[in-house]
Parts: sequence; structure tokens; C-alpha cells
Amino acid sequence: MVVKDLKISELKKVIHETKALDHLVKLSLAMEFDQRVSVQKLVESVDRKIGKINNFRWKFCEMQAYEKKLKINGCHVVAGLDEAGRGPLAGPVVAAAVVLGDTFDVLGIDDSKKLSATQRENLYEQIVKRSESYGIGMASVEEIDEINILNATKLAMKRALENLNVHPDHLLIDALLLEEVPTEQTAIIKGDQKSLSIAAASILAKVTRDRLVDELAKTYPDYGFQNHKGYGTKEHCKAILEFGPTTLHRKTFLRNLMAGERNENYK
Repeated sequence: MVVKDLKISELKKVIHETKALDHLVKLSLAMEFDQRVSVQKLVESVDRKIGKINNFRWKFCEMQAYEKKLKINGCHVVAGLDEAGRGPLAGPVVAAAVVLGDTFDVLGIDDSKKLSATQRENLYEQIVKRSESYGIGMASVEEIDEINILNATKLAMKRALENLNVHPDHLLIDALLLEEVPTEQTAIIKGDQKSLSIAAASILAKVTRDRLVDELAKTYPDYGFQNHKGYGTKEHCKAILEFGPTTLHRKTFLRNLMAGERNENYK
């Protein structure tokens, strides 16, 4: 490919479609010899793209510290676990377990709360496709009300582990330890910001739960689940007070609201 032979529209397409860092660097160097003003402006966009990829690579390496240390100490299969949905007033709590494997190279993974819905969806597809193994587990609204949200979260994580098709040597978990699970574990505070495996699990759990709640929203259109995903927003609380709780709502989470203690705030 000779840059000077390309139209600006063709060059823009090449820039957009080029993902590999080494190819982008070569493209940037080639473009610097093209004297067209419009091309020189495009060099800046290519260099920004290179900088973004470098930042992703640095973050990727930084977030592998826990996994690398474990593997140096003889752990061959490390699983990260996280959940989505501990705080909402409605819907299940969803957990994910993921074993990324030694060849995993997807850039851009981070705490799911720091990513846009589009970014999470894109990363979800790549994690599912390129991880060594992943499992999803859930605990129902009824289980949350029966055993409390903390124990329900642990139950969902255990179910996610059962759905892995490999047996982990070590578990990295966001701020929790699982009783009655014989595998060695490390609880990491804010683990979804520090461990690549936990961050990947947070994305899988979040996307899975959001998709589920969006489907449930079709059954209960008056509650706006597609907007708040079951969290206690003003819109959601007003709907509960107006239409009453559904079978999706966690009764133990609604006691104060239904007792009228928050009514004045949602008129």
C-alpha cells in the first residue's frame, strides 16, 4: 500500500480498519512523508489511536499482576469471580467466573462500571470467545429474600464455578471468600479494578444481568426496568408505590419503602 496513491476517504477507511499496533506505527511513518495537509491532520488521529492502544496495553499488563504471581508460584488455572446486582431492589444477583488462559490478549478490559454499555457488550463477546473457560451463576429473588443478599451472592458465585469446564487452582474474588469451596482463594478489595480476571468476570456478570432485566422489562412495562436495571432510582420507587411490587422485587429490600418511610421523597 502506497499512502500517496490513496484518496483521503480511502486512507480514513484504512486507519479505521487497522487494529494492530505495529501496522499503525508503519502507517503513521508512511503518512508523514505525504505532504498533503489533510493527510498530515490524519497523522494526529493515527498517533492518538497508537497512544490509546499503548495505554490499553499498559493497563492490561498492570492488571495481570495477581495472575502472574500465582502462576509463578505454580498455579496453572486461575479463575476470577465477580457479581452484578447486589444493590438493586429487583431481579436476581448474577455472578461470573472466568479463566482467561495464557494466550488471552483482549485489550480494554476494566471494571464494568467504568465502561459504557457498548464497550461492555463488545468486550463480553470477545471474553466469551477467547477465554479458556467461563461460567455464569444466579441466585433468584426468592433466594435473596430467604438467605440475604450476601449469601445469595456467594451462592451465585458457587454456581458460576460449577459451570466452568476446567478446575481452577486458585480463585481471585472481588472482596469475598467462599466458604465450603476447597480451592485456594484471594479476596481483593476493588478487585475489578486490580485483576484482569475479576474485571472480565464483572463484565460477563453485568452484561448477562442487564440483558436478563431488559427481557423482564417487556413483561412489566410500567416499571422502566430497561432504564434502571432494578436499582432504586426515583423513577423506580415511584412506580413501585404507584403499581405495587412485582414478583421481581426483593421483599426484604422494600420494607422501608412500602412502610411509607420514603414516600415523601418520591411524590
